[in-house]
Amino acid sequence: MSERNTARSHGPGGGMGRGPGGMMPGEKAKDFKGTARKLIQYLGSYNKQIVVVFFAAALSCIFMIAGPKVLAYATNELFSGVMKMFTGTGGIDFAYVARILLFLLGLYLLSFGLSYLQGFVMTGVTQKVTYRLRQDISKKISRLPLAYFDGTSTGDVLSRVTNDVDTVSQSLNQSLTQIITSVTTVLGVLVMMLTISPTMTLVALLVLPISFLLIGTIVKKSQPLFKRQQNYLGKVNGHVEEMYGGHLVVQAFDRADESIATFEELNDELYNSAWKSQFFSGLMMPLMNFVGNLGYAAICVLGGYLTIQGRISVGDIQAFIQYVRSFTQPISQIANISNVLQQTAAAAERVFEFLEEEEEVADPDQPLDPSVVEGEVAFAHVKFGYDPSKIIIHDFSAIIQPGQRVAIVGPTGAGKTTMVKLLMRFYDVTEGAILLDRYDLRQFSRDGLRSLFGMVLQDTWLYHDTIMENIRYGRLSATDDEVIAAAKAAGVHRFIRTLPDGYNTVLSEDADNISQGQKQLLTIARAILSDPKILILDEATSSVDTRTEQKIQRAMNTLMEGRTSFVIAHRLSTIRDSDLILVMRDGDIVEVGNHEDLMQRKGFYADLYQSQFEPEDAAS
Repeated sequence: MSERNTARSHGPGGGMGRGPGGMMPGEKAKDFKGTARKLIQYLGSYNKQIVVVFFAAALSCIFMIAGPKVLAYATNELFSGVMKMFTGTGGIDFAYVARILLFLLGLYLLSFGLSYLQGFVMTGVTQKVTYRLRQDISKKISRLPLAYFDGTSTGDVLSRVTNDVDTVSQSLNQSLTQIITSVTTVLGVLVMMLTISPTMTLVALLVLPISFLLIGTIVKKSQPLFKRQQNYLGKVNGHVEEMYGGHLVVQAFDRADESIATFEELNDELYNSAWKSQFFSGLMMPLMNFVGNLGYAAICVLGGYLTIQGRISVGDIQAFIQYVRSFTQPISQIANISNVLQQTAAAAERVFEFLEEEEEVADPDQPLDPSVVEGEVAFAHVKFGYDPSKIIIHDFSAIIQPGQRVAIVGPTGAGKTTMVKLLMRFYDVTEGAILLDRYDLRQFSRDGLRSLFGMVLQDTWLYHDTIMENIRYGRLSATDDEVIAAAKAAGVHRFIRTLPDGYNTVLSEDADNISQGQKQLLTIARAILSDPKILILDEATSSVDTRTEQKIQRAMNTLMEGRTSFVIAHRLSTIRDSDLILVMRDGDIVEVGNHEDLMQRKGFYADLYQSQFEPEDAAS
């Protein structure tokens, strides 16, 4: 396998360190207000819909609040009618009661209609905001440098796209309208209570300080737990994704027990933070109901006393008791929402941290047209380190003429694959420059630059689709005939024709329904179809048998014809016909020449070449 000159923080069983932009477990949201402002900015595009939601929710609450006061008239009529029946002076005016009840039904239906409207509009707004967030994350991924993904597990990135965005979505859809309705209900109910009895209203308000004290205590406890929960959810996802992707490696090295132990450790942390955060969140409603019931009992006693004294009617008592219930319930909802908002802030902060990660250097305003490139490549005193303080390419200089076949050889860790990454601008050089036809790579747009290259790597990448579409991935505008012609040039056409569905054969998710050599030939066909000016072959034959290697080598010779080609290979026997061989050691070119010249020098290359044909252990 070709070397990676990066120190990835994850692998089978790893990847759980602090990634760029990530937080350590247990930290609170760094900037709650800042995160809230960013969410409001996302909602700013839907101001009209938000206004509709606000007024619909407010009016719905107002009509609902008016209900107990209207019902009080019916209650007073029923009470006075019953009293008149006992004294023989009259009876109940059922027509009057019926009119009141019909009017009340109209209020409740109107309240329901407005509530449905605000829910419908808010759901649409929430889904659009969620869509924008995921779209922005998707675009951000393509603009992030590879260094970010070298230090962050795939599962953690996926967790931000799925779990964190879902948390924000659910909170916006439910909590925002609840805040509006709860605040409107509290204010409206307070006004109605004051119109009935200021004395009883004062008693009802005595529960508020206790309620706010409880809310503050629980929020202080739950906020860091919600953040911890979201962090460990990302870590569990990262571990599961890595173990699934590296399942064969885990089994081959008998590391299943270690993997399970790591998962259980992470899962235990997730469980502990989740149940604690949910426990505190769950305490909110029972405690608020307990405090509310204390106020409710006090109101009942005081209301009975005032009724006996004739200072308040029975209907008003009934209405006030309903209002007390309506008053404590939205306060409890606000308390519960405050906990949800802490979880939302933790999730939203992770999303915005990702969106604010440092991006690749922007393309030039007026990039060069890649069609000017003929294929000359020059490395001018290139220096590079994945960590700027640790330079691994010290002073790389070379000039490759158009159409030349250049082999880059050297021991593992010499910097061969790193040079290819620099050539493709996956990373930018620390010092020096790489030139295409005397133009600096940074004068091209990345898309334009990479359109010049075709790559065939040791690790093939094929996706779950037909063979036809997998080859067509090299040039999406290619016709079926062009795809077939590319397959013939790669020497894979005959194999494809033997399959039951031919070019319409669907590859499995990991393309494990064909052999490694056949995968490699398909990727070569894809590269032929893309018709690149510069070709990169990175250990393309290292994982196949000798016969398949010869077949792949013939296909690669067809592919390299007339193109500037860079070939990285550990099997030096495969690059003897190269026009130029660059021998690397410790990030420097130590020898340059063709095979015959380098062998005659009897230097480092000759030692490497001869070591591949000597017994690995002469003593044995």
